[in-house]
Amino acid sequence: MHTFALYLSEMRDVIIEKASKLFLQLGFKSVTMDDLAVSLGISKKTLYIHFENKYELVKEVTFTIFEKVIGDIIQFKNEAENPIEELYCVKMEAMKYLGNEKTSPNYQLQKYYPDVYQNLRKKEYQYLGKFVQSSLQNGIDSGIFRSEIDVNFVSRLYLNGMLGIRDIEIFPIEEYKIEDLFENYLDYHLRAIVTKKGLKTLTQFKSIS
Repeated sequence: MHTFALYLSEMRDVIIEKASKLFLQLGFKSVTMDDLAVSLGISKKTLYIHFENKYELVKEVTFTIFEKVIGDIIQFKNEAENPIEELYCVKMEAMKYLGNEKTSPNYQLQKYYPDVYQNLRKKEYQYLGKFVQSSLQNGIDSGIFRSEIDVNFVSRLYLNGMLGIRDIEIFPIEEYKIEDLFENYLDYHLRAIVTKKGLKTLTQFKSIS
């Protein structure tokens, strides 16, 4: 019984891993359960043993990817030389999962799985909020960010803006490139809170990145 339970757990992980790759490559909407079963070399019946429907699979994959992103962000924070570099590293990580095409996870979650997207937004506020607050405080302590800023307010404002620029109704993908939106917003955010020392650091970082 123990061996069978282990097999089921391992198979579930394999399905999530394969589905993640296909969803990121082709889009949540484009990949069917039939496509996934064929790519895994298993029957659709076996697939449905682990996931009741595609919605449940999309939800599981979305939050699995999110947990990986959070892990990568923690690593960036530990390795970055300063809070400005931290935020740019987070931006680069985010760009791996966004993109401007209608196959992008950002577009398809909003369009076809709005409930999953809303739950993802809540998790982003919960987990990224702590990261942003810590980053802001580190910037203040190191003299890069202005000491008078309200850390809680600015962190919420920053996160709300990052979510806003991903809103496909406010910024249609036909008119705006997501990488330009992220770059412009990050520059706007940092210039509003940096000290003279921070501005010098920002300018130097952008000149070599």
